[in-house]
Parts: sequence; structure tokens; C-alpha cells
Amino acid sequence: MPGPSPSTDWWAQRAPSASAAVLTTGTLSVGLDLAGYGVLSRIAVGLACAAWLMLAVDFTLRLLLAGTKLRSYAEVPGLVDTVATAALTTVAATAVLGTGFSAVGSQALAAALLVLALLLWPVALARPAEDGERRRSPGTVFARCMATQGLAVLGATLAATESAAWLAHAALVLFWLGLVLYILALARFDVRQVAEGRGDHWFVAGALALSALAGARLISSDSAHLYLWNVDDRGTLRHVTVALLVLTLACSAVLLSAEFLRPRPRTDIRRWATVFTWAKTATAALAVAVALDVSWLDGLGEVLLWVSVAAWLGVAAWAVASARAYVVPGRVRSRARR
Repeated sequence: MPGPSPSTDWWAQRAPSASAAVLTTGTLSVGLDLAGYGVLSRIAVGLACAAWLMLAVDFTLRLLLAGTKLRSYAEVPGLVDTVATAALTTVAATAVLGTGFSAVGSQALAAALLVLALLLWPVALARPAEDGERRRSPGTVFARCMATQGLAVLGATLAATESAAWLAHAALVLFWLGLVLYILALARFDVRQVAEGRGDHWFVAGALALSALAGARLISSDSAHLYLWNVDDRGTLRHVTVALLVLTLACSAVLLSAEFLRPRPRTDIRRWATVFTWAKTATAALAVAVALDVSWLDGLGEVLLWVSVAAWLGVAAWAVASARAYVVPGRVRSRARR
């Protein structure tokens, strides 16, 4: 039985990175809003929404058109794991997009995306390990943590805007679960990726940054009206959130140093994960500055934010050029040997 077409194989290998592109753009919209750039934030959330819609339509059409070929696709080594990772990063991207919509005032859309992400999350989370799955994995192993913390961020954000205490408490449960999933993923992460990874190894820091953002949003969701956390609970959240941000900055410094010591290609579709980490670190710093009233973090966050915008422009330009080079008139170019 023939295997999947070149176009299907091309998409399957890029699906997690396509979700990371939505993650990155949605994160920039939240960061730009926190920094006070409302117009740019709306532009970014519009781009993220367009990319998310294309991702959703393309993924759905491929499932519908696959039909009897699904079994042959499942036999391709690593394909099932790649698609499962794409599903998890899509959950995270959906939640981050919802947070972006909330930032620009579209609470109804944000709530709808939260419901959608919650429906997809258990299905993606419950994927069983493939036979022979390697114990040591690349940075995409943190996808479960990112999907869970993305839900925590959106839940805490909506809890604050809608004054829903139950939603804040649900987000708190997801926050702690996300930290457990991070520790489990870290045990499987291939440390050699720090020196050899092509971009997605930055998720080791990106997942921490997303967790720090979740903690900051949980702290900010409290108010005299809701009274979500007592003194001990609030103190614990503050300490954990600060620790997560410090770990994020330290981890990013190590990864950046490794990039200088062991240079590797800068033009790779997996570089969306790198830009996502920078953008999420900037957003987390800005959110922690607001939640804990630490003014100097504003400056750090804004510097990182503009570095992320510049990197986003570079990776986006390369991705468009790469896609155009791959596609010849009317058909996808095959890379198989002739």
C-alpha cells in the first residue's frame, strides 16, 4: 500500500511548528497589550487568528480526505507522535489565542476558545506512548505542560474579567498539574538537545515562561470582590511565580550561551519555538511586574518583547520564502531521491 503523499508528509513534519507559529504570534499580542501597544496587539491577534484558522481548516481537511489512508499514515515512523504533538501545541495555541482576544476586549471569543481548548485537551493529553518511543526526547516533550498551562492562563484571565471565582480555582488546579507535567517531561528531555537542537529545544524554557505567566495571572485575578487566596496561598503563589521566572531567565541564558558556543542553523521551521520562548519570557516578565508591582521588570520585559518582534519578523520572512520555494506551480515538490 502506498504511503502518504509528499504534501501530507511535508505537513506532518511541520504541524507542531505551525502550531508554534500561532503560539508565538498570540503571545506577542498579549505582550504588546501588557506593554501598552494596543494597536500592535490587535494586529498581532488578527495575524494569530488567521494562522489558527488556516491551521484548523488544513488539519480538518486532511483528516476528512485521508479516509482509508489513515492506517498507512499511522505506519510511517514517528508520524503519529508528530501529529499528537501538533494536537497538544494546537491546544496551547488555542488557549493563547483566547488570551489575546481577552486582552483586546473580546471576552466572548476568549470564552469560546477556552471551551474548545478544554474539549481538545483531554483527547490530546491521553495519547498513549508509541511502541519503541525513545526515553530521551526533543523539546516537544514539553507540549503537555504547555497545553495545560495555556488553559491555566486563559482560565485565570477570564476569571478576573468575568469575576468567576470557580474559574480561578480551576485554573489553579491546572497550574499545579502543569508543573507536575513539566517535571515529568524534564525527566525525558534529551539534554544533548541543548548543544544540538535546531530550535524546539527552547521549549524547555518556554514551558517555564508559560508557567510563570500562569502564576502571575492567578495572582492578578484576585481582588477584594473575589477574595480568592488567603495570605498563605498568595504567598505560595508569589514565591513559585518568582522562582519560575528566575528559572526561565537562567534557562534562557544557558540556551543562548549554547547557541553561541555550538552554532547551528538559524533558518529552520523549528525556530518558531525559539521565538515563542523569547516572546513568552517577555510577556511573563511584564505580567509578573504588574502582579507583584516590580517596576524594573517592565524594562526587561519590553526589551525582550522588541527582540521577540524582530525575531518574529525574521522567522516569518524565512518561513514564507521556504514555503514558496517548496511549492512549484500547482503541486508540492517531492524531496525523494530520483
